[in-house]
Amino acid sequence: MGAFSGSPRANRFLQLDYLYTPSNDVAADARLFTEVIGGRLAFAVEGMGARVAMIELTDGPPHILLTDHLEGERSIYIYRVDDLSKAVAALKKRGLKDER
Repeated sequence: MGAFSGSPRANRFLQLDYLYTPSNDVAADARLFTEVIGGRLAFAVEGMGARVAMIELTDGPPHILLTDHLEGERSIYIYRVDDLSKAVAALKKRGLKDER
């Protein structure tokens, strides 16, 4: 059985939209993803003390968001859901804990 068996459809993830990924050098990592791997730079912005670049490796999601304001080395998975409040409540009911 899958992780969501028996759970209401409204609480399921619809799609993985982004991999929000820490980077020590956003420009260099963006070049790697575009020049070496073959992705497309959708945008690159700098403001409020942060740099962010979005790389599209395929026509559809998930896209990669490179940023220098996240600590650590783990990406954050950004999922689309029908109702955020319901999805969070369902995950907490199943034991998800806030890591902050």
